[in-house]
Amino acid sequence: MAQVRNNPGYDRPGLGFTPAVLQAGDFTIEQGAPDWSHADGASSFTTDTLLRMGVGHALELQFGSGWNWLDAPGAAAHGRSDSTLALKIAPAAHGRFSWGLLGSIEFTDGAHAFRNDRRQYLLGASFNWQHDGDRSTGVYVEAVSGDTDSQLLAINEDWALTPTLGIFVEAAAQRARAMGYAGVAGAGLSWQVTPRVQLDLGARHRVAGRADAWQGGMGVSVYFGD
Repeated sequence: MAQVRNNPGYDRPGLGFTPAVLQAGDFTIEQGAPDWSHADGASSFTTDTLLRMGVGHALELQFGSGWNWLDAPGAAAHGRSDSTLALKIAPAAHGRFSWGLLGSIEFTDGAHAFRNDRRQYLLGASFNWQHDGDRSTGVYVEAVSGDTDSQLLAINEDWALTPTLGIFVEAAAQRARAMGYAGVAGAGLSWQVTPRVQLDLGARHRVAGRADAWQGGMGVSVYFGD
């Protein structure tokens, strides 16, 4: 399938983000349909929305929010997520290597049941090595400060099975102030339905420490540009 000329790819699925930005004036919508997690008998679902806008000079603005449903023993709630504003920078790839940085702020404007007490600040870095046309390796690191302080290191391996179908595996170690250390591992796939539309599916499972027993979801991403 022929690719749209300036589509740099999508931040979904998996942990982290793609170390590439949209061209100035282009934008992409990435929609969870939904994303979910399960821990200690409670399940939560989120239809999270991410709007990415290229602004030029290797920069990209991102705006995010979503709608949550919580189903826990003896309790249930639903409402809007806190909104986020982010800036991504990703210089042009150098040979087979590419990298990017992302900084974001999460506001305290969501529904009471899902609102953080304080603003959250995130700084993330993504690194990618394209071994050949069918395989790449990525490393993602992030630090979050605010209502919940945490650090995360994730590694992923991606394979293109066909020009339109890709799979990935990932593993991550995380330290959170309230939860301690944890490890998760998972896998997923992405399908380029058209040069502008991608569907994705993925799941992660806790393998060590204290974290959600399961995380995952499905989503759709649509590119609007040249």
